[in-house]
Amino acid sequence: MPDLSQIVKAYDVRGVVPGQLDDRLAELFGAAFATVTGAEAIVVGHDMRPSSPGLSRAFARGAAARGADVTEIGLCSTDQLYFASGSLGLPGAMFTASHNPAEYNGIKMCRAGAAPVGRDTGLADIRALVEEWADAGAPEPVEKPGTVTQRDVLTDYAAHLRSLVDLTAIRPLKVVVDAGNGMGGHTVPTVLEGLPVELDAMYFELDGTFPNHEANPLDPANIVDLQARVREVGADIGLAFDGDADRCFVVDERGEPVSPSAITALVASRELVRAPGSTVIHNCITSWSVPEVVREAGGTPVRTRVGHSFIKEEMARTGAIFGGEHSAHYYFRDFWNADTGMLAALHVLAALGGQQGTLSELVARYDRYVASGEINSTVDDQAGRAAAVKAAYSGREGLELDELDGLTVTAADWWFNLRPSNTEPLLRLNVEGRDAETVAAVRDEVLAIIRA
Repeated sequence: MPDLSQIVKAYDVRGVVPGQLDDRLAELFGAAFATVTGAEAIVVGHDMRPSSPGLSRAFARGAAARGADVTEIGLCSTDQLYFASGSLGLPGAMFTASHNPAEYNGIKMCRAGAAPVGRDTGLADIRALVEEWADAGAPEPVEKPGTVTQRDVLTDYAAHLRSLVDLTAIRPLKVVVDAGNGMGGHTVPTVLEGLPVELDAMYFELDGTFPNHEANPLDPANIVDLQARVREVGADIGLAFDGDADRCFVVDERGEPVSPSAITALVASRELVRAPGSTVIHNCITSWSVPEVVREAGGTPVRTRVGHSFIKEEMARTGAIFGGEHSAHYYFRDFWNADTGMLAALHVLAALGGQQGTLSELVARYDRYVASGEINSTVDDQAGRAAAVKAAYSGREGLELDELDGLTVTAADWWFNLRPSNTEPLLRLNVEGRDAETVAAVRDEVLAIIRA
């Protein structure tokens, strides 16, 4: 039995296969998930990793053994699993390790309606049951086991997304999509079928060994091919999806990356036209431009912690129309408050195709500041180094400090956030300011303290 403290994270289960996660453990997680949720039926899907079909089937067996009827939707993106959970009203489990390397796999779980399962919303109870049953050998059988059936929801998923964004009247667009051998290669053709889009497909072959590059578009090394292709073919836009295709990263017509904060502001402005006065959620390290644009559009910005569980909880609490994160996760009220990079991509295509300008011209109004990007520092003492930074800035005139999520220090012309990683001995620094010189100066000062 592996140490579950190493693989049960804040929001999901993730580990090396088969060393940390195997069929037996997946079966126990299925049994525990069915028990903790009390569900009479659940839905299960998986990505293209070689280990995913077997792990998914094992999870389904475990859940059925506890009396739950299981609907297997097979190959799917994570947001396709959320669609199934929301539209069918069932708790769900998705087998994927998202952007992690090929040797990893994992389980993302949700309650009915795609509601999050995190450490404080069921994951700790699931872990406890798995540990108990692993020691005892197996859970007690139930009198009436559940059934396991198959269902394809891809067409319904695509139809739902397209019902939320009208692209029928946009001008023709040349679009390069890099699926990174991940699930975007499965979903994009169906979602974009019949639209006025000339699709240039890169790495659409489903291959969980990732032969071309890691399926993590936030790493600049993984979008080099996309950038070159956009420039080569004179495309209007480039889109890159991560391994489970729940995140979408955007490249403009010059091959330049578009900040996820700018995409958040763009989509928020569109959603606020549809629902004036609504709330929009943003995490504490999105750009200043996001709350500014939301207010200018007549909405109410609400700042929250980083992480999908926090975003989804705040979406539900406030009735927010939309939420965005710096990591290119985008959440929609009309998608059960869940994140879907594909729906965000459709909004960008609609905005771009609804006018004659270029994407760089379109997003310029939403990209108002200079950002450092996330800078990671490996440290022996996360708490000690963070405390040293706090001490250095406490009491300085004109600064505001808050600890909503890590430490945020805000001045008139800049801000920075310093957060500890939950899974690695890292401190993560983000800096934003009104000009590059200011950002560089603040960045260097904070890093000198962290790395002293």
